[in-house]
Amino acid sequence: MDFLLNKIKLCDVCRYHLPLGQKPIVQLAAFSKIIIIGQAPGRRAHETGIPWNDVSGKKLREWMGIDEAIFYHSGYVSIMPIGFCYPGRGKSGDAAPRRECAPLWHPQILKQITGTPLILLIGQYAQRYYLKKRFKNSLTATVKDYKNFLPEYFPLPHPSPRNRHWMKTNPWFMEETIPALRNIIQELL
Repeated sequence: MDFLLNKIKLCDVCRYHLPLGQKPIVQLAAFSKIIIIGQAPGRRAHETGIPWNDVSGKKLREWMGIDEAIFYHSGYVSIMPIGFCYPGRGKSGDAAPRRECAPLWHPQILKQITGTPLILLIGQYAQRYYLKKRFKNSLTATVKDYKNFLPEYFPLPHPSPRNRHWMKTNPWFMEETIPALRNIIQELL
């Protein structure tokens, strides 16, 4: 895994499309219990080199019921987004993740993962990529149907503050889904 991680860190496949240049941000270990697949690192992650190093990351750790020590320990959690570098700004928030990373790197990474980790699919990009035809007609329907994707996948919305309205209109998520997620994670750890 170290050899592969070094190759990823040197990747420059989409360098001409990245406004701040390439800086792949991943956290990997072959024996992780949980793999987090989100969209792409944000600007703060790009600046610090630390994935989920923002308000969204704090909310995600809260949802998972774990602290930073567990979250940033690759023996417990691997982080491999759909796009490994900050894609720049879009119309409303960050731009979509680059399409080169997942098909290039994910199969190589997953081939080296031992055991059967729980894969958290955060947001539509990750869910559509991995669930393909199993993705429901919306993110809401997919997240609500999380039990049908277990034990391999657990779909979640993005924990961004921009999704406050979604949280408010879907109270079942905090009442039912998050306790189930925490229970599964506690059993894994």
